[in-house]
Amino acid sequence: MSHHEIDAYLASIDEAKRTTLEQLRTTILSIVPEAEQCISYQVPAFRLEGKVIAGFAAFKTHLSYLPFSGSVLSQLRGDLAGYSGTKSALHFPVDKPLPKALVKKLIHVRLREVRERG
Repeated sequence: MSHHEIDAYLASIDEAKRTTLEQLRTTILSIVPEAEQCISYQVPAFRLEGKVIAGFAAFKTHLSYLPFSGSVLSQLRGDLAGYSGTKSALHFPVDKPLPKALVKKLIHVRLREVRERG
């Protein structure tokens, strides 16, 4: 798997969503430049230390950040005020990228989880 598959995924969605998700992709890579870009569960994802640590997806009315863990978002409830989502997906508007500081926290919680599980 490679970044070309993420390029193809982004090329298949409309411009507004693509622009916001491209910005998220850049943000994730600025935080973990050594992450491998891949597709996991049919969505763009980033793997580090053999585990998927982040991903994203486009839907009809929103975008989602995917931590690939059911416990990351619950650990950051205070930071996620104003966002909706599920246990395993943070939803955000098509026209409002996630702040880099928030993405950094999400990734750090997931990495801590991965490392603690060994």
